[in-house]
Amino acid sequence: MTQEKPRVLVIDGMALLFRSFFATAMSGNYFKNEKGIPTNAVQGFARHVLAAQELMNPTHMAVCWDKGMKTFRNDLFDGYKANRPKPAEEMIPQFDMAQELSEHLGWQNFGIVGMEADDTIASITHKWKDEAHFTIVSGDKDLLQLLDPSTEIAFTKKGFTIYDYYNHERFTDEYGISPLQFPDVKAFMGDSSDGYAGVKGIGPKTALQLIQAYGSVEKVIDSLHLLTKGQRTKIEADLEMLHLSKQLATISRDVPIEAELDHLVIPNIDTKKFDFLYEHGYTILARQLQGKQKPVGQL
Repeated sequence: MTQEKPRVLVIDGMALLFRSFFATAMSGNYFKNEKGIPTNAVQGFARHVLAAQELMNPTHMAVCWDKGMKTFRNDLFDGYKANRPKPAEEMIPQFDMAQELSEHLGWQNFGIVGMEADDTIASITHKWKDEAHFTIVSGDKDLLQLLDPSTEIAFTKKGFTIYDYYNHERFTDEYGISPLQFPDVKAFMGDSSDGYAGVKGIGPKTALQLIQAYGSVEKVIDSLHLLTKGQRTKIEADLEMLHLSKQLATISRDVPIEAELDHLVIPNIDTKKFDFLYEHGYTILARQLQGKQKPVGQL
């Protein structure tokens, strides 16, 4: 009898933390603790994770974080994410608080200085791709390139429980390319939120058509003589940025993951941990956990 593979929930911690912050910050609700420190993002992040566990019924979980303001992509291009505003003052203390809470609840945190959470997520799914099934929870469409037969993505949509699910089959049906070719599409169209331009004048539709027809940035360049004069002129004018954009869009899969798969098993949350939650002002989270009849993570 074939043993069922572990079901690993991979959480984009930064995505859920920011999402939770803005969900209540817009109305001025920061849920400050006795020390006056906001907890809205931290509690929202943890509650979102708990809801995902209940909905998706994983056996294992990893929580991935950005570490530091600069990454290797900033070394490649100093304009990378340079247009993003600084985090709100109320958000800043909650980065460390969220990781501390995650660790306290027995969840495995992962993050490497100089790498983005995307790279850590990719490296986790790549390391155990033959041993487990993965569901990534995020709002970041860049992660589409990670889809394969063992990995799906649940994109946050509404609240804690409404997701837009993508698997390998849906992606290939909709895009007509392999997920591994997605960075080539991004290379042409650029990404304004990440601060790289791609090829000026080439939008998402044309970018996808080029990769559907030729397969990669390199093969498009080899076939410039087959393109329209307008397309050829635009690409030739931005060749350097085109190559750089592909580097920036490609997620690294070789971040060292210093853990064994068994380390990711989701633990039951001991009631003794509730004192910590109340002491730190995580009262909404504590009450939610106390109201559960079965231990979190138990199948």
